[in-house]
Amino acid sequence: MSQAIGNTALAYARVWHHVDASDRILGKLAERIALVLMGKHKPIYDPSVDCGDYVVVTNSRNIKVTGRKDQQLLFRKHSMFPGGLKETPYKDMMVKNPDEIIRHAVSGMLPKNKLRDRRLERLYVFPSYRMGILGGNILRSWDDGTLPSDWDPKTPLLGKIPPNNT
Repeated sequence: MSQAIGNTALAYARVWHHVDASDRILGKLAERIALVLMGKHKPIYDPSVDCGDYVVVTNSRNIKVTGRKDQQLLFRKHSMFPGGLKETPYKDMMVKNPDEIIRHAVSGMLPKNKLRDRRLERLYVFPSYRMGILGGNILRSWDDGTLPSDWDPKTPLLGKIPPNNT
């Protein structure tokens, strides 16, 4: 019988999740990503402990918003100098920096505490399907939540790249 009391190192092991953002709603996707980054899907969740997983989001260019948010949503940043407010509409941000839209939404859903920046560092967002070398780390895809049948830890899991998607 084991004499270990409490949570073991295996319980805190971080898993890499892959999310395809094609035709997904921004708010619902950001909520789900925030839960995984916090570790709320694990039975050992503790608000004061950073036990979340890594999340890799691909196809951030194809994210959808509901209602008229694509016309009304503004992203604001300030340089802290007088008159330094910069406002960028949603449509311009989709063309210029689509991964920042998902990062901003997830950041708003995380608790505002000292763990927030550390959790956001585990979020990787890519505008297209190509994720580079990080594809080899992915263990779970959110399609069904299980490991793929042909999973091999020695080969990168890049998935099936669509022929016309770059």
